[in-house]
Amino acid sequence: MPVSKERQNSSWDDWRWQLANSITTLEALRNHINLTPEEEEAFDKVGKRYVFKVTPYYLSLMDRNDPNDPIRLQSMPNNKELIDIYHIDQLPSFHRSGVESENPLWKEGKTDVSCIVHRYPDRVLFHLTNLCSTYCRHCSRKVHANHNPIVIGRSSIDSGIAYIEERPEIRDVLLSGGDPLTIADNKIEYVLSRLRQLPHVQIIRIGTRAPVTLPQRITPEFCRMIKKYHPIWINTHFNHPKEVTSAAKLAIERLLEAGVPVGNQSVLLKGINDSIDVMKRLVHTLVMARVRPYYLYHADLVRGAEHFRTSIAEGIHIVENLRGHTTGFAVPQYVICTPLGKTPLNPNYLIGSGPGHVVLRNYEWRTWKDPDA
Repeated sequence: MPVSKERQNSSWDDWRWQLANSITTLEALRNHINLTPEEEEAFDKVGKRYVFKVTPYYLSLMDRNDPNDPIRLQSMPNNKELIDIYHIDQLPSFHRSGVESENPLWKEGKTDVSCIVHRYPDRVLFHLTNLCSTYCRHCSRKVHANHNPIVIGRSSIDSGIAYIEERPEIRDVLLSGGDPLTIADNKIEYVLSRLRQLPHVQIIRIGTRAPVTLPQRITPEFCRMIKKYHPIWINTHFNHPKEVTSAAKLAIERLLEAGVPVGNQSVLLKGINDSIDVMKRLVHTLVMARVRPYYLYHADLVRGAEHFRTSIAEGIHIVENLRGHTTGFAVPQYVICTPLGKTPLNPNYLIGSGPGHVVLRNYEWRTWKDPDA
């Protein structure tokens, strides 16, 4: 397989080489995987609306011959991205505007500063770029990724810092994108150093899929740099146990050794991880790599990604079959994003109540009456 030969290239472990040699064309894909006629057709049709890009590393994880490979399904264009599954004209206005144009959840926290989203009282999202190392087909922000790559400039960054500085209630800043780790260390450090000058900013978080699609980005130099600005937290985005490779584990180990806690936010995706077996293997693999399963997102209702959505009942069924069947901290919180924020979706363990008592059940559906004051 050509990608395997490229691994012998001394530049393979250079994240800049990975980005510079990203696969973006149908011709290049044909050199690495055996495309189905449907994939070839979708590449041309879907490519007119949504960008395609995948790093050589992430491409190397795909099964060359299996179109249902979980890495391939997350990366390859699909004609379903062009189908209006939910019949836009029948949706409530909130969802209709989202499916027609952009991720509607961004509208709720929109501010006068273009790089800042402020949906919660004490937290903001600092949007640094629309670039990603690999464009995931299920992404809730796929409409923001286009053929005009954007990395915000110094003046925009300074405007974002000023917004945060003027609001002492903001204690938590999430650096996001795109993927902020597609940006060079010196620009990231500029943001971190400016934020650390604000005494009310207690923690800084980075949301990145680099450990999954570009683990080479987590260099010793990067880790030494962010170590200066603690507390820094990183949440990443593993969706399938196949993604937790030796290279990914090395990236995680470097972050942990730099004192950075690493959490994971999966998305429940039809045909990829919507089974008890796959989800259990994923959380076990993550815990073994010392990554805390944090969130399991119900897939957002976003144009071009509707075919990845499962029912909420399926998600609850999976979570219900993790609870009690694996380590407690290996069970992620199942949530759905709404205009009101992230809303937990939990199995119901409180099944009744009466004068002075409640009726509880456990994961085996055994019941217990407990006194209630």
